Amino acid sequence: MNNTIKTGLLLGGLVGLILAAGQLLGGSTGLTFAVIISVVMVGYSYWFSDKLAIKSAKAIEVGPEQLPEYYRIMQELTHQADLPMPRLYVSPEQQPNAFATGRNPKNAAVCVTEGLLKTLSWDEVRGVLAHELAHVNNRDILIGSVAAAIATAISYAANMAVWGGALGGNRRQSNDGNPIIALAFVILAPMAAGVIQMAVSRSREYEADRTAARLIGDGEPLASALEKLHGYSQQVVSDVPIPQASHYIINPLAGRRVSNANLFSTHPPAEERIRRLRAGEWREDQLIS
Repeated sequence: MNNTIKTGLLLGGLVGLILAAGQLLGGSTGLTFAVIISVVMVGYSYWFSDKLAIKSAKAIEVGPEQLPEYYRIMQELTHQADLPMPRLYVSPEQQPNAFATGRNPKNAAVCVTEGLLKTLSWDEVRGVLAHELAHVNNRDILIGSVAAAIATAISYAANMAVWGGALGGNRRQSNDGNPIIALAFVILAPMAAGVIQMAVSRSREYEADRTAARLIGDGEPLASALEKLHGYSQQVVSDVPIPQASHYIINPLAGRRVSNANLFSTHPPAEERIRRLRAGEWREDQLIS
């Protein structure tokens, strides 16, 4: 299935969950309140995503004077993609990695770590930068923010149901009057929302890989880069805060003892991403599942 269609279906699933929350919990006022809080919180994060992510990475802005090759490659890629030139940053993080941020192409920023510049060839860096530019072009920060807002609202609604008495005093308002179903929903809905949100993130990573390979006309530079980045992520433990992990091209937390089950991962398995790139599944005449 095309990743864009898959993303749409997943977002539709999140919307369905939040509608079911209103139906089962019967607290329309509380649900509205949860949605408003979530939109405000995630909206703030989305609007200031570039500043927040750059500050978290302790990155500094660089130009052609400091890193001419880095600047030149991005300039060529933006010209090919017909996109504005993003601001370029370097983080002192020694784990090889990169991320893109910003609410739209005109306010985008791309950051690479010092570890990445030391580890990859410039051809591989080109593949990584094409991937990050693809996130900008595909508006993945917006898509991720929408998914996060809905998932957060569902979690808030579930918490309000517990602490606000929706399972007790308000259960008569529930359309089916069954507190067991409501209780099950309170427990399972946040988990389901989290699983769908992670699936959206993985889908966007696959799409960024495909877009990047098409931009440069070759999947090997990015595949080779991912191979190296994945290997180093197993060896070098990153100081990246867990909420920021989804920004990066490859999960920077792989070196920590955290669950890497596919359902709860922000990134697809590196091996599968590499396989798809080398199998040519990024080409126009190939169907990506």
